Amino acid sequence: MSELARHDAVDRLEELVERVEDERMPVPVREIWAYGDVTLGVDPVERLDVYLTKDVLVGEDDPDAGEAFRDSHGIAGVGKSVRADWARAYPDSLRANANGHAAPEKCLAAHLLVEDEPIHLEVCNASFEDNVTQRLRGARMREDYTQLLDPRGACLWVDGTRSDEAFRKLRESELALPTLSAALEMLGMDDDEAGEAAREVHAWRESQEGVTVRGDVV
Repeated sequence: MSELARHDAVDRLEELVERVEDERMPVPVREIWAYGDVTLGVDPVERLDVYLTKDVLVGEDDPDAGEAFRDSHGIAGVGKSVRADWARAYPDSLRANANGHAAPEKCLAAHLLVEDEPIHLEVCNASFEDNVTQRLRGARMREDYTQLLDPRGACLWVDGTRSDEAFRKLRESELALPTLSAALEMLGMDDDEAGEAAREVHAWRESQEGVTVRGDVV
């Protein structure tokens, strides 16, 4: 699956919101945003970019579950990094990072997405707008613009409340957003740097296939 018709991309976003509303997630989800190409009115959408703001687990430590999943799956941190009851209900979606610890972003991707979908998922504890600023700062320090978070976003859902207006504007291509380089200039880059950064981000996106996921902690 290499691209999505625009109406299918927006339908997919609605389905993701509905599932977060209706199903138990590996971690609490506070916000859902769409960003990048889908907000620009293009058709088809080559890659669907989705941002989830997660909360850390509080008061859900389950040592017995942690030990059981460490034995059965070789994955630590169940009951601390991800919910134990979720892991029991969806053991096939349990995923770990390189250190063998339960990775919330990978668990969310496994739970919500199909492997060959052209979807990129960003998961962070910070809100989308705050993380745009943080990631911009980090990308400039490292001179790695692929770490940028495209600031052109639409908030679809916050704390259980869906934005019907945002979905309407996505469906009718009514969001008036600038080019990526222009958006980066608005955040403080000069013209040359913004152009270079935009080219690197576009090249990175074009090199991706299927589901990709990136987790971040601010």
